[in-house]
Order: sequence, then structure tokens, then C-alpha cells
Amino acid sequence: MAEPVHPVPESQTQEPQNWKLTLAYDGTEFRGWQVQPGEPTIQGELQAALGRITGESPLPQGSGRTDAGVHALAQVASFALRAPIPPENLLRALNRVLPPSIRISEARRVRSTFHARRSALAKTYEYRILRAAICPPFLARYVYPCPWPLDFSALQAAAQLFVGEHDFRSFAATDPDLAHREAAPVTDVDTGTNEEFDGPKGSLRTVFSSVWELRPAEAGELLIYRVCGNGFLHHMVRNLVGTMLDVGRGHLAVANLPEILAARSRPAAGPTAPARGLFLHSVEYDEADLALDR
Repeated sequence: MAEPVHPVPESQTQEPQNWKLTLAYDGTEFRGWQVQPGEPTIQGELQAALGRITGESPLPQGSGRTDAGVHALAQVASFALRAPIPPENLLRALNRVLPPSIRISEARRVRSTFHARRSALAKTYEYRILRAAICPPFLARYVYPCPWPLDFSALQAAAQLFVGEHDFRSFAATDPDLAHREAAPVTDVDTGTNEEFDGPKGSLRTVFSSVWELRPAEAGELLIYRVCGNGFLHHMVRNLVGTMLDVGRGHLAVANLPEILAARSRPAAGPTAPARGLFLHSVEYDEADLALDR
């Protein structure tokens, strides 16, 4: 049984201080990051936990809104608190209150201007594919099983074509895919990570690195796609992976990819890979943006 958590008395509060959390989560049982009425979400669980611990209910702003079933190794959230709680105490209390599928690895006070999304310089996503005849049950929540033959050199050549600034509209979710997200309440002016086209960049994004790697796994081979960029459209990584898998299987040629990019049309690209293989790997910031106000 979890220890009771006593909110900080109002008399002990002070001016708001800005906080940064780094957290990992198994997204299988959640409807994604963003709060949705009557649905379990990461943002909702964090807000509820902060309320139990501090008596305050700030809405944590994430570096990006991961979708239902998507996991995170190092998501970042920011929010303001008045409670004068030491970072190590907040870290311990959050991990005591949150469900085991969400763990906080770091809690720290940061500069008042820091924002988990707006201050981000780059984000890295990782997509995991298991190449094996049978997917073990203890891996099934975290990989996309692909038993068919794949041309690894073709996958690598395809990945390299996405490096640089491109219009990735062909790899963004179409309107029907967005219907559920648009129906949810808007809790953050998150145009960049809400993966829409209404921000200043439109559907232009810059990919800094895009690479596949092959690792031995207990049940076969683990094929990992890792991509780092300044932002990602909704379903962009999963659509890139689905299209590259078509290249690896010989259904598309590497030479077709520039045409797909130029089409700026979702039907031109390949299928959307399942959510369970996708992880938000890490988020990069300028250390100066994290330093406390002087």
C-alpha cells in the first residue's frame, strides 16, 4: 500500500518556481500524452500526482504529444509550482504516487522562461522492429514484429534521403487520422508538437540524422530506426518507417522517395507503422535555458 501523501500547506507556499521533469513511460495503456476527458493519459496522471503531493494542479507541458500506445525513454515536461519542495523530495513523491508505468528520472528547478516544447532544440525518436519467426510476449508491447526478409542496405539508403530540410506533408497524418486529436480539449498551444501545419514552419522540418542499426536480440534481430530533427509532424516517424519497410521489402525503390516527398500527399507514401514500436528517445536543450534565474 502506498504511503499517504500530504499536500504542502498553503501557508508554506511562495512565488511560483519553474520545474523540469524527465520521465519515461510505457504508453500501452494510455491514450497518449494529452489530457482527454474520461481517458487515462500521461499528462493527466502527472497533473493528478502533483495535486496529491502539493495541493496544486498545474498542467505539465510536454516536449511533444506522444500518441496512444507510444512510449518514452526521456520525455520532458515543465510546469510552475508555488510549493517550496526540494527536488529530491518531489522526485521521490512522484514516483511513489504515479503508476509503475510512469517513472520520473529527474526533477529540477529551471529558469522561469524554460518551456519543455518551445525551448527544445531537437528531438530524437526511435522505432524498434523485431525480425523473428515468433515475437516473445514480453517484447510484444514494445516492438513491431516483421518476419519477412528486408534489404538492410536499401533501408539505410532510404533513411539518408530524409536528412536535411524537407516538406514532409506526404508523411503526416491525413485529416481522418487527426479527428480524435482535434476533438480533445486544447490544453497547450502546441502547434509544433501537435504535428499540424499551422505553425510558422508549415510542414517543413529539418532532419539532422536518420539511420538504421541492427542488433542481436534473444529472439532474433532487433532493427532500430533512429531519427533526430527539429520537429516532427503527426505520425511522421511511423509513416517514414512504414514507407521504408516497403522499400526494404522491394515494394518501393529508393529512387521513388524524392517523388513521394515532392508529391506532398499522404496517399503517395507507405503505410503507418504501429504505435507500439515507437519511443521518444530524448530531447535536447541549451543548458543556458535550464540554468536558474540569477
